[in-house]
Formats: sequence, structure tokens, C-alpha cells
Amino acid sequence: MVRSWYELPEYVRLKRVDGLRLSPDGTRLVAPVSGIAHDAKTFHSALWEIDVRPGSEGGAAPRRLTRGAKGESSAGFLPDGSVLFTSARPDPDAKPEEKPTSSLWLLPAEGGEARQVASRPGGVGSFTVARDSGLVAFTSATLPASQNEEDDAEARRARSEAGVSAILHESLPVRYWDGDIGPDHPRFFVAEPPADGEARLGEARDLTPDAGKALLQAQGSLTPDGTVLITTWDVPTGGGGHRSDLVAVDTATGERTTLLTEEGYDLSSPLVSPDGRLVAYTRGFEGDYHGEPRDFELRVLDRETGETSPVHPGLELWARGLAWSADSTALFIVADENGRRPVFRADPSSGAVVRITGDHGAYSELNPSPDGRYVYALRDAWDAPPAPVRLDAAAADGEPVYLNTPGSELTVPGTLTEVETTADDGTRIRSWLVLPEEASADAPAPLVLWVHGGPYMSFNGWSWRWNPWILAARGYAVLLPDPALSTGYGQDMLRRAWGKWGPRVFADVMAITDAAEAREDIDAEHTAMMGGSFGGYMANWIAGHTDRFKAIVSHASLWGLDGFNATTDYPPVWEHEFGTPLERPERYLLNSPHLHAPNITTPMLVIHGDKDYRVPIGEGLRLWRDLQLYGVESKFLYFPDENHWILTPGNAQVWYETVFAFLDHHVHGKEWARPEHL
Repeated sequence: MVRSWYELPEYVRLKRVDGLRLSPDGTRLVAPVSGIAHDAKTFHSALWEIDVRPGSEGGAAPRRLTRGAKGESSAGFLPDGSVLFTSARPDPDAKPEEKPTSSLWLLPAEGGEARQVASRPGGVGSFTVARDSGLVAFTSATLPASQNEEDDAEARRARSEAGVSAILHESLPVRYWDGDIGPDHPRFFVAEPPADGEARLGEARDLTPDAGKALLQAQGSLTPDGTVLITTWDVPTGGGGHRSDLVAVDTATGERTTLLTEEGYDLSSPLVSPDGRLVAYTRGFEGDYHGEPRDFELRVLDRETGETSPVHPGLELWARGLAWSADSTALFIVADENGRRPVFRADPSSGAVVRITGDHGAYSELNPSPDGRYVYALRDAWDAPPAPVRLDAAAADGEPVYLNTPGSELTVPGTLTEVETTADDGTRIRSWLVLPEEASADAPAPLVLWVHGGPYMSFNGWSWRWNPWILAARGYAVLLPDPALSTGYGQDMLRRAWGKWGPRVFADVMAITDAAEAREDIDAEHTAMMGGSFGGYMANWIAGHTDRFKAIVSHASLWGLDGFNATTDYPPVWEHEFGTPLERPERYLLNSPHLHAPNITTPMLVIHGDKDYRVPIGEGLRLWRDLQLYGVESKFLYFPDENHWILTPGNAQVWYETVFAFLDHHVHGKEWARPEHL
């Protein structure tokens, strides 16, 4: 076993499986796999084919299908087995002055060169294919006044030549994660599959010329015959907010009908059953200031009767990753549960739910086979990166069968175990604990507490961005708790801290840290704390409420909640829980870390990206200023061109190097060593 993957230059070169798609006949499995580009400055994705034939070694070696310089992603299949994908690679038949945008490409089922089959001036976003007819529906950003492709191209050229980059907004949102919204907005287009002898899809028809912002982050699903597109449709609700309805669009005429609308709920992730009769969807509740916390329920709509029903009545599962069985009788879903993310088989007619995986894995990308025997999926865990597996569709608490992966098969430098304790209110709190190989009672390891983001999520699977094994390889133990607000433990776990993030979550993470530090293989005198996003919020809260840690790393963190409220990319979601500072200041006064700045004595490393629109850079700048004002030993690692995450190879290495240097200096007392290139 070569252990060099723990070294940062090798770590960023590991291949990463990012998705999975099974062909309609069940014979081909294709995965986008990302890796470092030739210039070593970015990551690019390529499509690989994975052998699904049973074999003692998981089948033949995976085969790379594409090698575009710009990368490929979002694989799908036409009924004849041709592979569709999106890529910004240049079209060899395009005019020299045409700048490549993300377009739709096709790899013939019989092999051969990929060819561009659909393009738009605003690029091609997501796409879906009708199971039987092969009709393709895709989104493309289009300028508001454009009536056709020529209009859109001309309007873009005119803006460019006039030197105009301004965007006029008349509603929220204006930004999303790290991107500006507008001046163009997505519309849905449909096109027939290539006819015999034709190189491209049929002429694209604009189904939603009046969409405006209604299709931002749209999710769509075609009926098997391609006659109807069912998609989400955002509807303004006042105060800058909106809800998401489900609509049906006739693909021949563009006529749109509202299928479902519920005041106070977002309806999302529609998925039409293979027989075309049912639509599975998620019913999301963002929570109420005085009432219940947010919740998500999986439901099914009968298109013939219009009736809806819950898929898992009585079970508090936040289902996602939906996939229908080929006979339309069962839904396969994944949901957080007790620090895992198992696969469940649900019968919509009876409400019966069976967990088909019994290991500690976190599953995604479900692909049921057409014969009903298997479900192909990606499996990861804290001790294993995402890899393709085959599951027995009829099993209960079954085990995965690994297929030969185009990614990285790694041996981790230590062990993974669990720690549990009881919080002061009697609630069970559990955590994963990553231990370095050398940790023992004779050589206890220094501990780093990591608090997850979200906050409505669970620490249950592999992370490329925050990988605890990189720290374990350097002798640190890493504690990965699921405190209040974590998913997979029922709604009571959210109720405990709804509107009181700081005090309740602080008590939970301190209790689980106490339990970890009581172990003989943990050095309780040398501990540190790290967190990003909500975890960064907790880093800031912890810094103002205890001095037990030698160092704290705060990444992309919330600091002054009064300022964060109006500058995050979509304030209405936040305000369901916290209200607004002027109308309801109580929760801001209870929960804002900046109010405790004078109490901070722990050295802090602040990290923030300027392109972060979810937690805007003002939070990092204000935190850094307050630390300086109160004389706290601190450093500020600033990324002008990164967002909420650090996504480029060089910056990712510098991120880890700076964290290592900061921890080594304050936890072990080593001399501060400024990372190279900084």
C-alpha cells in the first residue's frame, strides 16, 4: 500500500467519482469522475464506464469514455443506449468567433466520436430524457426579451459591445452560492432525439418563455412518452419570499397547468414513475418562528385521480435521492439515520418501508436495474471515498458488492469508531471519532473537534473538502459529532435548538467533547476546534464561551447575525426561524457570536472566500476586525476568488497547510511556519 495519498500534492490528484447513471437496458453504468487538470490548477470531470457484469473481482476494469479538455458531466441515456452529457468543449464545426458554452453532446451507443447535438447562447444546464420516446428536455439561461435563439445571441452581443454588465432586479434572489442571478434566467426547452442520419437533436422548442425567475434551480421529469414535463415552478409569496409549486407542461403546446400548490410548503424533486401514472415529490416545510422546525416529507401524486399520499407515514425520514423501481411499485430512497445514510425501499401503496443496507455507509445516486434485482449506487463513509456498488433490491440490512471503480481505493491511516454521551437534557449525542494509527493509552492523540455545517445535516460520509484522515496522518484524532439540529435523529433533535442555535448546540458539543477526552487514547490537554459555515458559527460561539481549546479555526462563518440576515443569498429561508432584527430582535441577541467578542482569548484562524454569497465576506471581515480590536492572537486566510468552499487544487493545499501550521503552533507549541506561496 502506497501511503503517499495523505500528502497534499497527491491528495488533490486522487480521482473522485461524482455521479452514476444506468442505461435503460441495465447493461451500461456511466460515472462522471473528476481529477486534476493538466495545468494542475483546476479539476475536470470525464465520463467512465463501469462494468456491471457479475464477477469475482467486481467485473472488468473501468473504461474512460471522454477526454475533453474542458471536462464532461451530467451523464444520461437515450433509449437506444447513446450517452448524453454536458460539456463546454469547443464544437469543431463552430465558427472561429463563437465562444464555447456548456452544450449537450452525444456518444453513439455503438462507439465513435462524441458530437454536439444541442447548444444555446446561454449554455445548456440540466437535462432529462423521456424513458420511451427519447424526447430531451433541458434548461438554458435566456435573456428576458429573447423570443428565439437569434434574439438571445444578438442581445448578448449588444450587451458585450456596449460594455454593460449591470443587472436590474425586481425580486429576490439576486445571488446564489457564488453566482449572480441574471441578467438571463433559465427556461425549459425540448427537442426530439436525432432522427436516422441526423447529427443533432431536433429543433429546440421553448416551453417556458414567460418563466422569469420561476425556474431557478428547477427540477424536471418527463413522462415516459415525453408528452408532459413536470417541473418545479417558483411563485412569489411577498416580502421577497417564494414557494415552489409543481406544474405540468404540455411538450407539444407549452400549455402549463399547476398540479400541486400548498401555502407554506415547497414542493420539489418531482420524479415520474416508469408507467407514467405517479409522481414522487418532496414536500418541504421551512419552519415557523413560533412553531415547528423545518421538515421534509416524501409524497406521491396520482396523476389520474389527483390524490396525494405520504410514502413513509409516521417515519421521520428526510428522504432524498429518489428512484422508482422499474415496475413502478416501489421507491428507493436515501435518508440520514443515526450517523449513516442508508437506502430504503418504500411501498407507496402500503406505506411499508424496509432498510436495504445495514452497514455504516452513506449512499447516493440510486439506479434500480430494469429486472428489479439490483440497485446500483455510490457508497461512501468516513473511512471510504465514493465508489460504485451493487445492492440487492429485495434485501433487508444487506451488504454492498463493490464494482471496479474508476476512482481511488484507499486505505485510511487509522481507525474509525463511535463515541456517545448524554446531554444535560437527557438526549443521546453520538459522534464519529477518527483515530490515528499510533493513538493509545501510552501515546494519546491530540484532539480536534469538528462541527458540521448546515446546520440541518449529519456528519455521515466522506468529505473531500474537510478530510479528517489528512489530520489523522499527522497524529491528530478528529471528533465528528451530530449535535442538536442534526438530521437522522428525528424532529425532536431539531426542536431542541430551533431558534436557539448557540446555547443548545454548545452544550451538546461540549458534552461529546468531554466524552471523547475521557478516553485513554485522547490527550485532553491538547485539543483544538474547527468548523465551517454553521460549524464556523459554532467555532465563533465556542470561542466566546470557553477557553478550553488551544486553537480555533473558523471557516466561512457567521459572526454578526444582524448583518448576515440581509446579505445572505436568500434571507427569507433564514427568517422563518429567526425573523428580522428590527421586528424580532430576541433571537439575534440570544444567538449572535459577535456579542461575546470581548470574552475571546483563544487564538483563532479566520478563513473566508470573497465569492461566498451564502455567508458573505462581510462576516469574515467583521470577525477579523473584532479579533484585532480585542487583541486576540489571530490570522486571516483570505481567498479573493473562492466561494463557500475552497475548490481549486492550489488553494485547497494552502488551506490545509495553513490549518496544519496554525494547529501545530498552538496545540504543540511548534514555531510558526508560514506556508509556501503565502
